[in-house]
Amino acid sequence: QVQLVESGGGTVQAGGSLNLSCTISASAGSRYALAWFRQTPWNCNEREGVAAIYPDVGSTSYADSVKGRFIISQDSAKKTVYLQIFRLDAEDTAMYYCAAGRLFLSLRASRYDFWGQGTQVIVSS
Repeated sequence: QVQLVESGGGTVQAGGSLNLSCTISASAGSRYALAWFRQTPWNCNEREGVAAIYPDVGSTSYADSVKGRFIISQDSAKKTVYLQIFRLDAEDTAMYYCAAGRLFLSLRASRYDFWGQGTQVIVSS
């Protein structure tokens, strides 16, 4: 079983930055692709994949809407994946979820089997 716990959300002024963290608990030796998704208040039925990372190799994938502003990274020793967000704007307001799944570099929610509870990000103007 895999457990994911996100942290780092909060209320930030537009134009600011935020660092999200996701700590992973899994069986020793297990490997998963990791990703960040977000769910906005105005689109509750969909989780948008914003960034994904392939373990060890460090290959990444980003949604076009966040390229240049979001950076995903991992620290294997700390079993943590990070999402740095720069130049926040109102459209970044969302619940951000960390997910782990099979070894595919994908931004599709259906590729991921394990999810955290989410961390809320609110961007104020």
